[in-house]
Amino acid sequence: MTRATNGDVELAYEVGGDPDGEPVVFVEGLGYSRWMWRWQREALADEYRTILWDNRGTGDSDAPEGPYSIEEMADDLETVLADAGVDRAHLVGASMGGMIAQRYALEYGRAATLSLLCTTPGGPEAVPVPEETQAAMFAVPEDADERERIRHRMAPAVSPTFFEENPDVTEDIIDWRLESDASDAARKAQAAGVAEFDAADEVSALEVPVVILHGSDDQVVPVENGRLLENLIPQGRLEVCDGGHHLFFVERSDWVNERVIDFLEANPVEGGLDVGDESGSETSLEAGDRE
Repeated sequence: MTRATNGDVELAYEVGGDPDGEPVVFVEGLGYSRWMWRWQREALADEYRTILWDNRGTGDSDAPEGPYSIEEMADDLETVLADAGVDRAHLVGASMGGMIAQRYALEYGRAATLSLLCTTPGGPEAVPVPEETQAAMFAVPEDADERERIRHRMAPAVSPTFFEENPDVTEDIIDWRLESDASDAARKAQAAGVAEFDAADEVSALEVPVVILHGSDDQVVPVENGRLLENLIPQGRLEVCDGGHHLFFVERSDWVNERVIDFLEANPVEGGLDVGDESGSETSLEAGDRE
């Protein structure tokens, strides 16, 4: 595990995959830690240098008192990439991570491409989380234990049959979330940044290639937000996963991985690694593995 410091906040990250490959950095969603990218990391590891980090408040990174902003978390990403010696990288962000990726690409110069999954540009035209989804996520039975609470809150983000059809994966995910996801206080601190995020009037200025992937049945960040991103970003291209839910990068990982890899191959990074900076180059821990 490698750590980078942004002010008083230590940020944990790990580097894996092909050390000579183009860098791909993954940015997590609200409250989630590095485990959420294990399916994409494994698919890219043979050809790409993968960088996974914990947002402030999550996993092995510090959890300062909130609220946090998307701007702060984008600055955290800049700190991580500078520490890792990366000049240019592909950014893959989901949900809140997609917001961070947008802000990062607008403010900093290391982003070579953006893969935006199940996310939104924010702003007045964005479609918010449906009220019924919010109710389902927070109306947890009082007598539920920790595992039941996680399962209950996850339910709107996956297909109705996911738990039944994937019992082993479900239990693994619950284990990973118990071990490394954000505390309630840190989740609220991140959520404050999500609530304030608005890049709708800015994303048209993005100058890097952009692919937008979204599930048609996303009950957390409705697919209309993906269509809005496509309309706002001149070079943005939306692909909709028919029947996909919010965690479609888990449930439909083959579909997502195929499209991300095709996009990366079509838009190669030039000058991705600054060979003069060896910071973090020996890190090879795998994201999502239990410590």
